[in-house]
Amino acid sequence: MKSITIGQIIDATGGSLTSGDLGIIVSGVTTDSRKVVPGDLFIALIGENHDGHDYIDIAMEQGCAAVMVSRPVPRLVAPASQLSVACVQVPDTLKGLQDLARDYIARFSLKKIAVTGSTGKTTTKEMLYAIFSEKYKTVRNIGNFNNHIGLPLTIMTVDEEHEAGIFEMGMSGLGEIDLMAHILKPDVGVITNIGLSHVEKLGTQENILKAKLEIANYFTDNGLLIVNGDDDFLRGIANNELDFDVITVGCTSGCDARILAVKDFGEEGIRFDLEVQEKVESFTLRMPGRHNAYNAALAVTTGLVYDIDMATAARGLSKMAPPDKRLCVRQAGPLKVIDDTYNASPDSMKAAIDVLASAAGGRRVAILADMLELGDFEENYHLEIGSYAAAKKIDLLIAVGEKAKNIYLGARDMMPEGHALHFDDRDSLLGNIGGILRAGDVVLVKGSRGMAMDQVVKRLSEENLEL
Repeated sequence: MKSITIGQIIDATGGSLTSGDLGIIVSGVTTDSRKVVPGDLFIALIGENHDGHDYIDIAMEQGCAAVMVSRPVPRLVAPASQLSVACVQVPDTLKGLQDLARDYIARFSLKKIAVTGSTGKTTTKEMLYAIFSEKYKTVRNIGNFNNHIGLPLTIMTVDEEHEAGIFEMGMSGLGEIDLMAHILKPDVGVITNIGLSHVEKLGTQENILKAKLEIANYFTDNGLLIVNGDDDFLRGIANNELDFDVITVGCTSGCDARILAVKDFGEEGIRFDLEVQEKVESFTLRMPGRHNAYNAALAVTTGLVYDIDMATAARGLSKMAPPDKRLCVRQAGPLKVIDDTYNASPDSMKAAIDVLASAAGGRRVAILADMLELGDFEENYHLEIGSYAAAKKIDLLIAVGEKAKNIYLGARDMMPEGHALHFDDRDSLLGNIGGILRAGDVVLVKGSRGMAMDQVVKRLSEENLEL
């Protein structure tokens, strides 16, 4: 982070100084008192379970330079000469963080790329980071810092050395991406697809499209949107009258960047060609799933906008491994585990089943848990996943959870007796898992984040698991 003064923070947030001095320097921003280091601004956010104001003493003990609060803190109301810790009071500390980030990022001539989509946005973000890092000093969101708190905190890590920033934007409802786009004001937006994630809250995929398109609401001059041209909902937006240009990426004839000749090597990864303006380049990914050709092609096309040639992009992509909990293949004793536990939707479930079906090894076992936030059609979506897994000749399907019972029902009549199982919850499965699996099995584990299926992966990886 580039150092800023308390005076600059007050100008950005409209706050008032209750202690300290306007000239105090801040060299970092955090909302976690456990991570405070000397020189930090500690922002006391108020959440559902914790109030940051309760941790101000800890932050001060660890050497913070300043705190941001939304209510008076008696020990931080004093003449400037008596306290070295600055205290900035604002009406709302969350808005204060967002206002500060909006002011801060505007100080840089950074190449700003924003990424969203129903599935694949984190993988695409990491691909963009790998590509841009070949040419530019690049910053990106770490982990799941992709919401109205994580994005501003990521922005506050930008430094003068950075030339490009890759910013993932997640959402669950209308207006959330608009808020983040207003803070960042991206130059380029990337939308991976319009799927069914969060359809329970938004009602229709048309509304999901509307929410995702908020990424373009605050484009800077010459703003550009890069989209999956094979997606039913994104395909047509290039024909609309918009204030910005649209580049389409896909396999379909007419896309500006065309994906050609995808070769699937199962768990070893994929290879594909990309044609842009009659130039063709081959790309090799060390991550499974044909769908990753779309993610990679979107990232490569974005790189071209910033003069990163396809050969350079290919070099960056060749170094990548899958992001954590996203189709990560690992050996766990006598089992091969495909960890795809980060989240789940119908589209990503099918993609993961495809990877399992092409994996080398013994029995192919799918442990699939509830898909959440699917609204009125959740029963049909779960049934469809069950029948899809059975059609892909999965050897054993284990459904986990109340909603996932329909995965079991969708597969049961299409599979040999006893090859489709259902457990009411994760703990019931864990109590029986050793007696179900065999040495040599290839095991896919997947479910929505709320199902915490990473605990199943953890159990499968334990040395004391007896099969």
